[in-house]
Amino acid sequence: MLELADTHNTSSRKTWFAEVVLPLAIAKNYTYRVPFELNDAVAVGKRVVVQFGKSKLYTAVIHSLTERAPERYEAKYLMDVLDDSPIVTEQQLQFWQWLADYYLCYTGEVMNAALPAAFKLASETRIMLNPDESVDRSTLHDKEFLIVDALDLQPELTISDIVKLLGQKIVMPVLKTMFEKNIIHISEAVNEKYKPRKRTYIKLNPIYSDPDMLRALFTQLERRAPKQADAVLAFIKLSREQELVSKNDLMEASGANAAVVKTLTDKQILIAEEKNVSRLYYENFEEAATFQLNEAQQGALDSIRQQFQEKDVVLLHGVTSSGKTQIYIRLVEEAIQAGKQVLYLLPEIALTTHVIERLRKYFGNDIGVYHSRFNDNERVEVWHRVLNHQYKVILGARSSVFLPFDNLGLIIIDEEHETSYKQFDPAPRYNARDAAIYLASRYQAKVLLGSATPAFETYFNARNHKYGFAELTERFGGVSMPQIEVVSITEETKRKTMQSHFTSVLMQDMQQALNNKEQVILFQNRRGYAPVLICRVCAFTPRCINCDVSLTYHKSSSHLHCHYCGYKEESMTVCPACGSTHLEYKGFGTEKIEDELSILLPEARIARMDLDTTRARNAYQTLLNDLEEKRIDILVGTQMVAKGLDFSDVTVVAIINADSLLKYPDYRANERSFQMLAQVSGRAGRRGKTGKVVIQTYNPHHRVIEQVIANDYKDLYLTEIDERRNFKYPPFYRIIQLYVKHKDAEQLYHQSEYLANELRKHFGERVIGPEFPLISRIRNMYIKSIMLKFEKDSVSIAKVKLLIREVILQFQTTKLSKGCIVQPDVDPY
Repeated sequence: MLELADTHNTSSRKTWFAEVVLPLAIAKNYTYRVPFELNDAVAVGKRVVVQFGKSKLYTAVIHSLTERAPERYEAKYLMDVLDDSPIVTEQQLQFWQWLADYYLCYTGEVMNAALPAAFKLASETRIMLNPDESVDRSTLHDKEFLIVDALDLQPELTISDIVKLLGQKIVMPVLKTMFEKNIIHISEAVNEKYKPRKRTYIKLNPIYSDPDMLRALFTQLERRAPKQADAVLAFIKLSREQELVSKNDLMEASGANAAVVKTLTDKQILIAEEKNVSRLYYENFEEAATFQLNEAQQGALDSIRQQFQEKDVVLLHGVTSSGKTQIYIRLVEEAIQAGKQVLYLLPEIALTTHVIERLRKYFGNDIGVYHSRFNDNERVEVWHRVLNHQYKVILGARSSVFLPFDNLGLIIIDEEHETSYKQFDPAPRYNARDAAIYLASRYQAKVLLGSATPAFETYFNARNHKYGFAELTERFGGVSMPQIEVVSITEETKRKTMQSHFTSVLMQDMQQALNNKEQVILFQNRRGYAPVLICRVCAFTPRCINCDVSLTYHKSSSHLHCHYCGYKEESMTVCPACGSTHLEYKGFGTEKIEDELSILLPEARIARMDLDTTRARNAYQTLLNDLEEKRIDILVGTQMVAKGLDFSDVTVVAIINADSLLKYPDYRANERSFQMLAQVSGRAGRRGKTGKVVIQTYNPHHRVIEQVIANDYKDLYLTEIDERRNFKYPPFYRIIQLYVKHKDAEQLYHQSEYLANELRKHFGERVIGPEFPLISRIRNMYIKSIMLKFEKDSVSIAKVKLLIREVILQFQTTKLSKGCIVQPDVDPY
């Protein structure tokens, strides 16, 4: 009777159905019925709580609303609406759909990549107390108090645990409120916080601006505390010379220690104030604020403006240190004046903090930063600020393309060639550069791509007038390009002038730099101490138990490590195969370079920048800070040292072994080698001092090395592009790679062959493989790859992808596919 009465009372009300995007890798969206009491609360882009399966709860996003019920199943009721207003725009939902279609993945996977974890609460999401906040329990509601109490006893709870604790199914609104109050964290997303570098500045208490008061103070201090008097006198002298006096400057000028300064601040004679400062070139910002473009920069800027009238995308090809950033700033200023939002993409946020600070100097609170080193609270805050139009400029890494823009006018993609813009795992395996170009088209925005060594596809599009093109051929300020010297390792080995892995030329240049109080960067694109441990008797090499790779020795841990799955084991002194003790390490990585340099140059202060040394909290910033303040003489690193480093005293840069780049088995090897060598070389001599680059190689006459010396990107492009055309590679063909994975090698053989044959029925000779990739087993999963090549102009790529989806779906419905994973990678980079 109650049910009948309820139906009668609501019969005049509309029945709504909400199609929602679930954060799952499922092929379609599901539709839920909206309870009558939530009719006024639902809207496209709002988050709702839904049950999926028998007991799992998820936060989904409403994709669309309709009055039509689903035909093939009975719609469940959605349980609650979490937002007062939409947190996802309709433009974003369309962008998600495009990414899913283009990169052959599911909208739920895009949603997972796009939204901060705090927006995606699910049954197994883990909750923990915010360690940075003290909770005032007197302000908590009963349910909040119970959750906090439980978290005191147990560090983490799942949402399922909280459902049981509160005795109710819908707990997400309570958790949402607690998150907004900063009481809880989402543990799966608690990353290290990005902390800006702080510097303590000193001011004199305003009461001593009266000369008589100051004189009386000084007399008193001179009699009772002469060290404090010296510090006050030093402060007065420094304050006449510079606007801001740092604590370090004061201690250095007065000879006082930190205790003396603290005593003066405790007495409130001096006032200490912490300020955020740049880690790179903070002292130059005042000057930078009034910069004038030189003739070449102004010409490039005028050309870009003119081409933006006809082209949506323009490539700025400028040599390293040519002043591209200043052109970006002018364009950002113009976009803001036009009332537009700007997205400024960088490949590696942690290494480009100087760009953040430089832009903040101009745009202040109008600029927001978004990247993975922020914790989840900070990312949610940035999301809301973009949604509420509080930021005019967003500076960020590749995930910034997912933010909720509504009035985007300009996208700048710095170092557009960088592989960091490509997401490899998990899906969506998107390229932020290409995604940003599509995103701009939805807003009728303009895109500026900047690089000293553009990706071939980008340069091809510019040469064929699809993109506009502007060029800067000289370094800013008349600084000359670094001198490049190629040294033959073979010749030096014959002459016995090699010292460990260093040629006599490099040793001499490093010693000279140290004598001149200058700095050195050494590049070796392999971390660890030695890549291979081998038995000289039976040639046994220890290998990973989970992956098809040899283990790398790390001296710091005395363990053998797998760089793919993280497996490690203790190093061995006896060969387990033959019992021999004649084991030796082959090859060398950054750790060995650092170790041997400390023996050869004992007076040098040496540091290492690679994945092993930058895992810790703020490790990047600490290294950059030490390099800037000249606490490091020699920095040894992997490709991290090629990105964004800009220091005035780095005069020598060396590539320890260029052959490891040039001999990589990939059609992009020469392009990538040129990019890496040119970018690393560009770190030398950037601020008026002439730089020197030493390239050590067994093949000094390699074509790519000669092109790097001549700084001739165009010649590289013209020679490589013919091979790309002849062998059917991008930019003339599109490539889609399918990775087929299984725990059983024999099963994988049959599955990959079947899938490849099904694809050949549609695409014929365009299907290549299946083949084992370079690494054929990772994390106990055997891998085979199938490559598909399609003509760029004569084939509809949308139809191709539709067919590929159908073939994969059909394959997954067969019994043969059991235990098999198929991962498409569109435009693998």
